[in-house]
Amino acid sequence: MNTFGRLFRVTTFGESHGPALGAVVDGCPARIPLAEADIQPLLDRRRPGTGPLVSPRAEADRVAILSGVFEGVTTGTPIALVVMNEQARSSDYDALRDVYRPGHADITYAAKYGVRDHRGGGRSSGRETIGRVAAGAIALKLLSLRGIAVAGRVVSIHGVEGEAAMVAEIAAAAARGDSVGGIVEVVATGVPAGLGDPVFGKLDAAIAGALMGIGAVKGVEIGDGFAVAARFGSENNDPILPGGSGSNRAGGILGGISTGAPIVARCAVKPTPSIALPQRTVDAAGEAVEIRVGGRHDPCIAPRLVPVAEAMLGLVLADALLLHDAYGR
Repeated sequence: MNTFGRLFRVTTFGESHGPALGAVVDGCPARIPLAEADIQPLLDRRRPGTGPLVSPRAEADRVAILSGVFEGVTTGTPIALVVMNEQARSSDYDALRDVYRPGHADITYAAKYGVRDHRGGGRSSGRETIGRVAAGAIALKLLSLRGIAVAGRVVSIHGVEGEAAMVAEIAAAAARGDSVGGIVEVVATGVPAGLGDPVFGKLDAAIAGALMGIGAVKGVEIGDGFAVAARFGSENNDPILPGGSGSNRAGGILGGISTGAPIVARCAVKPTPSIALPQRTVDAAGEAVEIRVGGRHDPCIAPRLVPVAEAMLGLVLADALLLHDAYGR
């Protein structure tokens, strides 16, 4: 399943230490103004090597559009996007060829396929999200032409809120050779009422699936999410009033259909599993071993996951919007 979407379809490709990564976008309408400059800012926010609290892998992550754009506008044909890997250091992972890293997909990829790319995780690496972000930037451009905006932020790190406190929490974990998780929130404004389909095509289900499909995400909530389980109905319902209710506990979706209020979703992001502290695991022969993971890794994934979450929400909304336009529902 390397393809996402129904009308606005995205197929991503590439591995962490392969020659390149990218995406092919099919179903984007024609005559949308588009250039690399529309895509690069989102990739720049995702890329490593930008500071002391992210992976030091210094990749430029420059995107090139190979097809689907002519004289500055989309043609309606597939849009191919590519980002070259320039700073791979595969030798960092030689010791992991026959060892499974705790918290990673190493052991499950081996169980499923009988083969795995041990170089940085291959397709299960966080670099896989480059294709999602590049394609998502096109979806966000399409949405912006319809007055829809998507923005994300880090809500908390390791249970701590506030920018300075969150930075300190990441720095402290990194100094110990450890890592921390966090909460990322993404909000879409300007979404018209009526997007999404009842029962098996619910908009909130599509959003939850898209966000949960990001490698480091272990939980997703829409609106007030898990907090609603501790409320009375009289506390939780958003009043329906002339001109809007003023509250949005439902997160902009009722019955799987957008209400016109901002769509609000949050992701629980796990701590980076690659850490310098000793961990117990097994090798390919099933023998117990202890490892310390080398290489270049983020002590916290959450900050660089924000543009990925924005891209995935953008892809879901662009697809839902095109479906609504096509079928009048």
